Amino acid sequence: MIELTENAAAAVRTALADADQLADGLRIVVEAGGCSGLQYRMGLETEERPGDFVLEQAGIRLYLDALTQRHVPGLVVDFVTGVAQSGFVFDNPNAASRCSCGKSFC
Repeated sequence: MIELTENAAAAVRTALADADQLADGLRIVVEAGGCSGLQYRMGLETEERPGDFVLEQAGIRLYLDALTQRHVPGLVVDFVTGVAQSGFVFDNPNAASRCSCGKSFC
């Protein structure tokens, strides 16, 4: 369903290790917003919520709500560091279009 690249998995592991509060995974959310209509939001997660789909990718628990599940089959999450862009990058084969920053899509 979702693939974390090695760079993304390493970045998440670092965030989990450095977190002030104990967290055991990453929540990925698709929500209304951004310049293309939908946007991604991510955050460290401590527990499963009702209706969540939980999967493990590269040893990391990923938490997805029902809306997000519909938008992310085949999603690849990478982490890049560069002059033009640094951070998480999303490659979603379900996106009809996306904005130039890559953080929102429709």
